[in-house]
Amino acid sequence: MTEVINDRRAWRNVAVLAAAQAILGSQMSMIFVIGGLAGQQLAPNPCLATLPISLIVFGSMTSATWLSNVMQRYGRRAGFIIGASGGLFGSLIAVTALFYSNFWLFLLGSYMTGIYMCAQGFYRFAAADTASDAFRPKAISYVLAGGLASAIIGPQLVKATVDSFVVPFVGTYMAVIAINVFGMLLFLALDIPRPPVPSETAPAARSRRALLSEPRILVAIIVGMVSYALMNLVMTSTPLAVVGCGYEKGDAADVVSAHVLAMFIPSFFTGSLIARFGVEKIIALGLLILCGAGIVALNGVQIENFFGALILLGLGWNFGFIGATSMLASAHRPEERGVVQGLNDLIVFGGVTVASLASGGLMNCSGGSPVDGWMAVNLAMVPFLALAGAALIWLILRPKEENA
Repeated sequence: MTEVINDRRAWRNVAVLAAAQAILGSQMSMIFVIGGLAGQQLAPNPCLATLPISLIVFGSMTSATWLSNVMQRYGRRAGFIIGASGGLFGSLIAVTALFYSNFWLFLLGSYMTGIYMCAQGFYRFAAADTASDAFRPKAISYVLAGGLASAIIGPQLVKATVDSFVVPFVGTYMAVIAINVFGMLLFLALDIPRPPVPSETAPAARSRRALLSEPRILVAIIVGMVSYALMNLVMTSTPLAVVGCGYEKGDAADVVSAHVLAMFIPSFFTGSLIARFGVEKIIALGLLILCGAGIVALNGVQIENFFGALILLGLGWNFGFIGATSMLASAHRPEERGVVQGLNDLIVFGGVTVASLASGGLMNCSGGSPVDGWMAVNLAMVPFLALAGAALIWLILRPKEENA
């Protein structure tokens, strides 16, 4: 009976978090469409065009530990409201920077937006907090499925707002401000208790080094980092590549929209696939699809190639990232939640930060044309896919009792 009650609460929380993923999450697809283009407009050097996107990811990375500790101590609701506040103030600063053509102030706004991005990353963990073991992978998937709506809302809002002010992109950031104000209200309905305080007789929580020596935790972090970093590496450069190859801003928005749809549509069944076939097989499938995305991108710069590559990129991210999240969620004790999840997102978004920084340099400063830059971006996927694949094979080949 207890499990039924817990899953009723879990379903309520899944509904709230999925709505937050849809409404608040739409700002990320909006900013990823225009961030590099706005950076290109403001930056003193074209090689710095994607630096605003990198600052968002860097802000997420540096927020992971302290925001996780806030949630451990004060609860998920407090942490998520702080995250939405970061998105609100980040967009306010970005609007000011665009009016004054100040690239460095724009970077500050981007960093503040990273606090929201970090909080959004914890939605998936919050979905697992009140779920039974059987429901947990599905809960994570359903929350991420809320991104399906954000994939539609975000790019369409970009099209409607990007040129609505005399200063380009200001209208889009104004829409993001409104999204954060409205989205904060959703968290009033969240019903997730704070983690229990360990009793005096409970075993001491493991150190970060001990946690990283746990095979399933280590592999989950590696796969999560590679899946997210490669998705960010390619997606950050996509609007620049599409426009640079002679297509319109609207085409770039449509490609990103298709990509984000591919990221989240599979979430309706990814959890069920994990439950049926096992998390390791789904992660392996995700890594193979990411490899396929690179192959399609390297075969040409027709608009069909951009759509095909970015759709595969989204699918691969979904299987790899949800698989890694499910593996991680089942590999630690409740009292270790704050430490493990903060450590995970610190490492994951550290990798994403490096990928985002590399994306602009590879795209704008490799070879003499956007085509050369786009090819360099996709070739850079190879060593990271090899790392994640090797880690997964190592885990699978270990004796089962050592992976328990």
